[in-house]
Amino acid sequence: MSNFSVIREFVLLGFSHLHEFQILLFAFILSIYVLTVLGNLAIITLICLDARLHSPMYFFLCNFSLLEVLVTSTVVPRMLADLLSTRKTISLAECLTQSFFYFSLGSTNFLILTVMAFDRYVAICRPLHYPTIMNGPVCVKLVVVCWVVGFLSIISPTLQKTQLWFCGPDIIDHYFCDSAPLLKLSCSDTHHIERMDFFLSLLFVLATMLLILVSYVLIVATVLHIPSFSGRRKAFSTCASHLTVVVLGYGSAIFIYVRPGKGLSTHLNKVVALMTAVVTPFLNPFIFTFRNVKVKEVIEDMTKRLLLKDAAAHR
Repeated sequence: MSNFSVIREFVLLGFSHLHEFQILLFAFILSIYVLTVLGNLAIITLICLDARLHSPMYFFLCNFSLLEVLVTSTVVPRMLADLLSTRKTISLAECLTQSFFYFSLGSTNFLILTVMAFDRYVAICRPLHYPTIMNGPVCVKLVVVCWVVGFLSIISPTLQKTQLWFCGPDIIDHYFCDSAPLLKLSCSDTHHIERMDFFLSLLFVLATMLLILVSYVLIVATVLHIPSFSGRRKAFSTCASHLTVVVLGYGSAIFIYVRPGKGLSTHLNKVVALMTAVVTPFLNPFIFTFRNVKVKEVIEDMTKRLLLKDAAAHR
């Protein structure tokens, strides 16, 4: 290694090829980010304040919304700063820290989605046992396990990346420190880390997706036996929001991290990664509010109370 200069700082290429659109991109992504944070925090606030939403389903949704805020916050602020900066450098320590939190939070997100599917399965397929199975302590334990497993699983590959040598080039063709573009720059043997990354992708993406599919197969089989159309419609409506989010989240994750030849189309990966980091967290509050009758009722009641207080204050 004495013949090489060791690199400890990288350039995030991001969207540098779109020179004339940097300000426009900044304004657009900033708007989306602010709305994402406000929307997800609004869901968390509603769930905490209204007793009608104090149930396992909304407890898991509260954690999911928190994760969406944290995931997008690991990527977007840095992206916004780079859009306005001529110096888009990031140290190896900052890069690995960002990568660790992005993938830890993302892994936890998939686990929470799986727990939400299990919750819907118990509620629809075993309604009489639901209060017993999904009681408060069980729900808390499930969420704690999701967070702990999500973070612990990313520690080992992150520590191994700290042992890598980087000899040049120093340009990461992405807007954040994604694993594949970073490993591509290393002059060390990265095959073991790449295999570990792929295994974790299979575990947290495909394995959890399989569990969710099994849950929904059982849910559909149960719902089809409900005699009344209104009963079937009500049962399906409780799953619609979750299923929509699953399709959006898993679709982009499989495209980037699990599909064959995933490292070949970098520009396409960057666009699809925006779905995971920016677009999906932005859409989720709308999906969970517009497609959820109880949440809409809570929002309407709170709006009416605020309007009444405002009217009383002006009298």
